[in-house]
Amino acid sequence: MADQHHQAWWRSAAIYQVYLRSFADGNGDGIGDLAGLRSRLPYLAGLGVDAIWIVPWYPSPLADGGYDVADFRAIDPIFGTLAEAEKLIEEAHAAGIRVICDIVPNHCSDQHAWFQKALASAPGSPERDLFWFRKGRGADGEQPPTDLQSIFGGPAWTRVPDGEWYLHLFASEQPDFNWDHPAVRDEFEDIVRFWLDRGIDGIRIDSAAVLIKDPLVSDVYEDNEGIHDVYQSWRRISNTYSPPRALIGEVWLPDHEAFARYLAPNELHTAFNFAFLNAPWEAARLRYEIDMTLEVHAPVAAPATWVLSNHDVTREVTRFGRESTNFSFAEKRRDVPSDLALGTRRARAAALLIMSLPGAVYLYQGEELGLEEVEDLDDALREDPMFHRSGGTNPGRDGCRVPLPWSGDAAPFGFSPADAAGQPWLPQPATWAGKTVTAQEGVPGSFLELYRDALRVRRAEPSLGDGPMRWLDSTPDVLAFARDDTFANVTNLGTTPTPLPPHREVLVSSVPLNDDGTLPADASVWLRLS
Repeated sequence: MADQHHQAWWRSAAIYQVYLRSFADGNGDGIGDLAGLRSRLPYLAGLGVDAIWIVPWYPSPLADGGYDVADFRAIDPIFGTLAEAEKLIEEAHAAGIRVICDIVPNHCSDQHAWFQKALASAPGSPERDLFWFRKGRGADGEQPPTDLQSIFGGPAWTRVPDGEWYLHLFASEQPDFNWDHPAVRDEFEDIVRFWLDRGIDGIRIDSAAVLIKDPLVSDVYEDNEGIHDVYQSWRRISNTYSPPRALIGEVWLPDHEAFARYLAPNELHTAFNFAFLNAPWEAARLRYEIDMTLEVHAPVAAPATWVLSNHDVTREVTRFGRESTNFSFAEKRRDVPSDLALGTRRARAAALLIMSLPGAVYLYQGEELGLEEVEDLDDALREDPMFHRSGGTNPGRDGCRVPLPWSGDAAPFGFSPADAAGQPWLPQPATWAGKTVTAQEGVPGSFLELYRDALRVRRAEPSLGDGPMRWLDSTPDVLAFARDDTFANVTNLGTTPTPLPPHREVLVSSVPLNDDGTLPADASVWLRLS
């Protein structure tokens, strides 16, 4: 693989997403924190990742898991201090791990100082111009300004005591900024510099395509005119640092050409590949998404990214065990059965598939342990606004955010110190006793060792990461491709074993090969070609 220490490290990196509340609890209050993350840096270095992406760590009332930010230049006390964050960055760099932080430019918390001043100010005031305050419809303005619906469900407008309404594409506690206002643009340029000055190696941009909007004129709030000016300005800032820092967009767009425009040489360096994430476990569909992804990225010379899960989607072990493995917010419903044994087998194969494709790969904490979605959480413990705003029909995203199991036979499974007073903020299933890091370490064939082996080979293999690929001849249910003349991946999505191309070595396999050398169903293998 290309040298991870060159300037464009993001083109090939294996990046591990840290959901901080659920990663490791250092002080025993049941909530993951910076102390816990710092203590587990040796684990991450041993796993073989090149960078970590940390979800919002800012002060927040946690109406949306920290994506409702009250102060963009501070660390929430439940996680630690700004000095401790700076220490984490320093220690991660010493361990050979880069750090990506999350910036949320579309909205803030309703507790943010700007919004509190807006609430205290009169209609039409400069303070309200920073957001989308508007008069309602009807004789007394009792109806929302438009019928626009929130991404989380329900109206996208909330009324304040003086009768005006404000826009929130997400929860009502997350008022949208007015990006037509120069003060908003200046503020976020300064926030970007604030974190890059502290040694952050990259910025993941939340909801990157929805900033520019006029909610009274149109209900289209994605990819509107002017959005690219924002990221061109951020890119100019990024380029002033040496080496340049990465800008990574969360861009959900069905239009591939529109998506590619965010990756122009003067804008974002990479963006998440949600089309692939949404694809079912079907060879033809996955091959189409792989081809389309590479085709879209080629004209702008941007690296592709590959991801199976994150803090917003059903964990892949559960998803791949269902008859329909698609994920979208609209399709996520309760009580959909899953064959976890099948899902586990497919998730292992999918991991080898994405780690051998051209570009960068993102891993979500716990996927290397084979964790499933926790679907039987007590409703009283669910925090996700998607659950509450849907009236409970959508289970929300809490099930993929349950704290990690590190060791031991019972909760908190080493997530918190042994003498911790508090329980983990979400309960861990008793069945995770066999899925802890300690239970899997050094066990041949375990999920953890499969990931360690794959990441070790991926880092050492010159052809992996960024670079070309070519499809090999295969049956319709098999994906087979070479990265150069010596490396190939074969992934069998069919129901019968498949023969392998001539090779001299099996580098990594998601399951053992059959006695006759064929690859079983729902399995993937990396080969050293003859």
